[in-house]
Amino acid sequence: MHPLIEVPALDRLTRRQGPPVLLDVRWHVAGPPGIESYRRGHLPGAVFLDLDRDATGPPGPGGRHPLPPPAGFEAAMRRAGVSGDRLVVVYDDADSTAAARVWWTLRYFGHERVRVLDGGYRAWTEAGGAVTTAEPSAEPGDFVARPGRLPVLDAEGAAALAKAGVLLDARAAERYRGETEPIDPVAGHIPGAVNAPTSGNVGVDGRFLPPELLRERFAQLGATDAVDVAAYCGSGVTAAHEVLALTLAGVPAALYVGSWSEWVADPANPVATGESTLR
Repeated sequence: MHPLIEVPALDRLTRRQGPPVLLDVRWHVAGPPGIESYRRGHLPGAVFLDLDRDATGPPGPGGRHPLPPPAGFEAAMRRAGVSGDRLVVVYDDADSTAAARVWWTLRYFGHERVRVLDGGYRAWTEAGGAVTTAEPSAEPGDFVARPGRLPVLDAEGAAALAKAGVLLDARAAERYRGETEPIDPVAGHIPGAVNAPTSGNVGVDGRFLPPELLRERFAQLGATDAVDVAAYCGSGVTAAHEVLALTLAGVPAALYVGSWSEWVADPANPVATGESTLR
């Protein structure tokens, strides 16, 4: 199934009998809480999903946004109405950062029918799509979490892939170079990683670039389907966006879920600074 859906296609689906499950996953790392945006207006029938509470585990040595426990994720998805055979469409404000992490997590836990609304809430409203403040009562779903359906890396695996393949750092360039670090206690990047900010995956409207442009972008960074590729970021959220962009480009990629926040939790892990060095 194609990972993206455009506004006109979603509009048609919502008008049919048995529409998809809509998950509003608007989220901002520095706040305000996404529920505030949801309550001001959302797609009709959409259920709010809190990324921090429902789609990631509690922060700790495994990073700021580790994988959620299977039982907890299963329960959250069931409360939202997710079932194994029903299409799920996730959206955020515009650039799909949060939506991509929920897309990836659902796929990791075995849900095959999940798509991201390209351009998110902004694209929907700009196209004249209906919005509401009514909060639906979702019929409980029957989703069963089956972890391990997408490839992941731990710190050791990330270090090895940075040497043998292409490890993409999805953070902003100044964080990668170690010039600033607004969130984590140490600045820099994993030695051997190549910087590929997720801002380069989308246009000014928040929609993903065409697959051929994404393919060209990643090829220039050495990431093709001929080598092992993985992505990381600060806590595994924007890196999921990178994995989605790579998927659109036809490049399979693993996710280092713990990412930089897990890497720097172990003082034995080396830290590099400065510009990318392409091999």
